[in-house]
Amino acid sequence: MSIKLTELVDQKVVCLLLVNDKKWVWHKRLGHANWRLISKLSKSQLVKGLPNIDYHSDALCGACQKGKIVKTYFKSKDILSTSRPLEILHIDLFGPVTTESLYGSKYGLVIVDDYSKWTWVKFLRSKDCAYDVFSSFCTQIQSEKEMKILKVRSDHGGEFENEPFESFTRNGKNHDSRKQSS
Repeated sequence: MSIKLTELVDQKVVCLLLVNDKKWVWHKRLGHANWRLISKLSKSQLVKGLPNIDYHSDALCGACQKGKIVKTYFKSKDILSTSRPLEILHIDLFGPVTTESLYGSKYGLVIVDDYSKWTWVKFLRSKDCAYDVFSSFCTQIQSEKEMKILKVRSDHGGEFENEPFESFTRNGKNHDSRKQSS
């Protein structure tokens, strides 16, 4: 939702009532709104009792700072831990996405080769298609590369913890399901 401040000023609308004049309280009450917006609200006199707050780009509260932190969960490696393609594949499933594809897919299976970092995304109509799509992918890629997949790592999600994947691991493939924090 967006608020058009000029329309509110023209209509002489006062939409908020000030209880506490501390600027940080208003920052929090307005859903951690940026100072530019709070400054516009103040200058347009759309909030009764709101003090004239100037925009300060360097002012951040603790919650805003935490929200802006970008954290990598795994340290980057300088050396390769694999010696060839298809030695380790990492798999994960995402979805459902809000907009389905032309063919009705709402999920995606992401497959990453540890050695080359080559990434494939296979689109699925539902989560329970994950095994069939992955199995078909494995057959195709092993034939193309003329190499066997040695290990498959997942995030230990329920879509990978079922009989078809268990059978897949027992038949010569090593499925290394590691719980990884997200």
